[in-house]
Amino acid sequence: MKSFQSDGVRIAYDVIGEGDPILLIHGFASTANVNWRDTGWVSTLENAGRSVILIDNRGHGASEKLYDPKLYGAPIMADDAVALLDHLGLKKVDIMGYSMGARITAFITLNHAAYVHRSIFAGLGINMVHGVGDPEPIAKALEADSVDDVDDLGGRMFRAFAEQTKSDLKALAACMRSSRQKINLEQLSAVSTPVLVAVGSKDAIAGSGAELASLIPGAQVLDIVGRDHMRAVGDKVYKQGVIEFLES
Repeated sequence: MKSFQSDGVRIAYDVIGEGDPILLIHGFASTANVNWRDTGWVSTLENAGRSVILIDNRGHGASEKLYDPKLYGAPIMADDAVALLDHLGLKKVDIMGYSMGARITAFITLNHAAYVHRSIFAGLGINMVHGVGDPEPIAKALEADSVDDVDDLGGRMFRAFAEQTKSDLKALAACMRSSRQKINLEQLSAVSTPVLVAVGSKDAIAGSGAELASLIPGAQVLDIVGRDHMRAVGDKVYKQGVIEFLES
């Protein structure tokens, strides 16, 4: 992947294909490749005539690893994404984020609306507003000597996933302690960007997609039937719904 500097932090990215650009922002403990290439999203969007922009969030993938929670946070990572668009000379793009990436996409939509044509919040519903629980058990699970030492079920799941993606566990622990800022209800009610909320029907982490969409004027809902948080991302219903939204 290529890289650039965002406020002194090295951020990895890639651009694939030609056509109208869409920026994809991955979830926590994932990478651009794991979240978007391995699941078939890049080829799906290329085949739909889109140029695909991938970013590895700070602390993830090929981007710089940081160990101070103050250097993370969804608004900061939103600023990284906007800095990438500036680096590429792009003024307005579609943006899709999954899970933590959906929260980042929301902060781009709220704080940098001029850059956003359409937004897709995937893998995160109303818990974008209410919160998704205490981050500390997950952070401690990431810092444990072994996954076998982790009793918390959520922490164990994220620790196993982080090991699968060969992530820097200490960097992820710092990110976890700072990345879950809640979205303000009043801000959502003022969003004028077209929004699609896509959530698995069995996703216990995300919360209701329909409930989140009801707070955003004109937002559409895509129910990814029968999928939980980890299995929704590559689902064909999700892909088809996104392509239809982008072409509408």
